[in-house]
Amino acid sequence: MNKGPIIKFIKRLPGPYFATRDLARISGKSLSTVTQGLNSLCYHDAIIKISRGIWAERSAQLLSAFDLVPFLMPDRQAYVSFVSALHLHGMIEQIPQSISLATTAHTRTIRTSIAAFSLHRIAPEFFMGFDWYKSTGSFLIASPEKALLDCWYLSGRKGRNFGFFPELQVPKDFDFKKARQWAKRIPDPRLRAHVMGKLEDFESG
Repeated sequence: MNKGPIIKFIKRLPGPYFATRDLARISGKSLSTVTQGLNSLCYHDAIIKISRGIWAERSAQLLSAFDLVPFLMPDRQAYVSFVSALHLHGMIEQIPQSISLATTAHTRTIRTSIAAFSLHRIAPEFFMGFDWYKSTGSFLIASPEKALLDCWYLSGRKGRNFGFFPELQVPKDFDFKKARQWAKRIPDPRLRAHVMGKLEDFESG
């Protein structure tokens, strides 16, 4: 497979990132054949290898690590949440070192050449409250209310992450009613009580 045909198929894919499986699907070639061609393009600096099975064009400008989120777990949804979402919503100024995602899969860290992604497992019943970022369709993100609830959800578990925010800016349209409805969906009684308590303190304070 020479460089020309591969580039032609890559140009048909939307966005700066693409997956080996997607290129194989539109080209009609096997995964092994496509992988071999992509490795050759990478060797000649025509494309960049982001992670296993994920690539980007070398000419792509302003690569955003957040746009990479949909490619990390092709068989499951994951959405930007916790401190990463709070930062994007302007609720905290601190820039997180890694991008935090909520998922129903196992907690783990995925490291790529662009950024590190911390995946945190939440209960399927609590997997809600997210939408496309600014309606762009590039990645899913928790609403301000759900991002804060997700933080409190993790703070009540063993690791006790994301439990304290010294300078939290609350949006004027923060919907406490919606937040309470989501908090009630947490199946674990202890965690549900913990999150509801945090929310009540936050609303009164």
